[in-house]
Amino acid sequence: MKPIDDTWSAPHITRHAWPKVFPPLSEAQKRINTDFVKLWHEVMPQRYGLAERFNNGYPLQSAVVNGPCRTLEIGAGLGEHIKYEDLAAQEYHAVEFRPEMAAEIRRRFPKVRVEVTDCQERLPYPDAYFDRAIAIHVLEHLPNLPAALDQVRRVLKPGGVFAIVYPCDPGFAYWIGRKISAERLFRAKYGVPYGWFIRREHINSPREIEIELARRFRLSGRRFFPLRIPLVSLNLCVGVMAR
Repeated sequence: MKPIDDTWSAPHITRHAWPKVFPPLSEAQKRINTDFVKLWHEVMPQRYGLAERFNNGYPLQSAVVNGPCRTLEIGAGLGEHIKYEDLAAQEYHAVEFRPEMAAEIRRRFPKVRVEVTDCQERLPYPDAYFDRAIAIHVLEHLPNLPAALDQVRRVLKPGGVFAIVYPCDPGFAYWIGRKISAERLFRAKYGVPYGWFIRREHINSPREIEIELARRFRLSGRRFFPLRIPLVSLNLCVGVMAR
């Protein structure tokens, strides 16, 4: 596959250097950060259904059709994706860093096995434990992306599939979409600039993500949304299958 284009850089972040380090937040910024992350997880499925169908539909292509299956989802949030999965056909494990969000997954999906842990640290599973793994809008957030990918590779069985969706950020289409969605909501709710928040959230570019994935997995498929043209600047997100 041709590499993803990547033309953006942020002055406070060194590209392709791990782990990435950020300036500290004020106490007010910490509260806003925590609150808005949860709010966006709640708002996104309700307001942006078309994008959500891609975000959650693309990983379903990795589902095991016949036989037993054990699935790992990292950065599971409030469990938005889980409702798309057939839990009767698999043993589903969700890893979430935030205890309050993990508690919501347990409440909504009692059959799901939930772990509160950082996916950039050693995951509490043995080697080659899972048939498939999922990361939906997670990899762009991780300061130590290589460490997280090493853990997924470790716990994934040989021949297992890793289904990933991440945003086309930086990119012109994504910049426009964000202006009329998340940024508008953020400014209206908190009355403060949005830049400091998003610069700490989407810290890994599509190019960085693809490079680190390709070092550990064989990339067997890629699909852009909403256009099929393989250009970051014209799309909102991209789905990748890795083995």
